[in-house]
Amino acid sequence: MTSNDKMEMRPATRDDAGAMLGLLQAVCAEGSALPFVDGIDDHKIDQVWLGARGCVLACDGGGVLGMYRYGPAMPGRGSHIATATFLVGEHARNRGVGRALVEHCMRSAQAAGFRAMQFNQVLGCNLPALALYRSLGFAVIGTVPDAFDHIRHGYVDAHIMYRAL
Repeated sequence: MTSNDKMEMRPATRDDAGAMLGLLQAVCAEGSALPFVDGIDDHKIDQVWLGARGCVLACDGGGVLGMYRYGPAMPGRGSHIATATFLVGEHARNRGVGRALVEHCMRSAQAAGFRAMQFNQVLGCNLPALALYRSLGFAVIGTVPDAFDHIRHGYVDAHIMYRAL
């Protein structure tokens, strides 16, 4: 798939939990983007993903290509800024799925009343994600040294990225 013609964005439901769990476990096992190592089970899908303000799947012919979740970055007086987590299955990378997910998420968060979006941990070695986010107007506003123990690169810096919506 080189275009998004066949890709459907839809809200995730409890019926999707098995496919979502499989994707989350696979991406976490790569050890190169998400911090989770233990406790990746149905409970995490229910609470963290399906319990988020918004949880959306990118699907193609019934298979899950990727997913995102978003919600407030902070409670109360900080709740006008959204944060999000994106996952794209290895089988679906370099096909525009990530861009479609981020663009959809930004529109959804803006429609829900969020004024900005902040990503708290974009790894300095994740060049595709950095390039994507920068192309969509996000800027690095801070860097945490050695914030992530990458499976191949060891300790790597993590950037905080921000964009007004």
